[in-house]
Amino acid sequence: PHHNADDACQQCNTGNLQCCDSTQESSSTDATLTSILGLLGVVVSTLTGQVGVTCSPVTLIGLAGNSCSAQPVCCSNNSFHGVVALGCTPININA
Repeated sequence: PHHNADDACQQCNTGNLQCCDSTQESSSTDATLTSILGLLGVVVSTLTGQVGVTCSPVTLIGLAGNSCSAQPVCCSNNSFHGVVALGCTPININA
């Protein structure tokens, strides 16, 4: 299902709205993601929330076609150019 960016953006007041291909709990990242985070200099043991993988920002709210068919999340650290996003919280667009 496609998620409406307007609905999700209203729930994202602690970071930036992202659309991620997948998310993992920071306390239980798999070996591949742990390796990627290590290469990026991220200390996995200090992470909280979820880690978004292959993310893109949801911007230009209100324009046609701006939807997320993957997992919409609100993330506090998006400084890794979409490879990963840290401190993510899933957004429930059906709320």
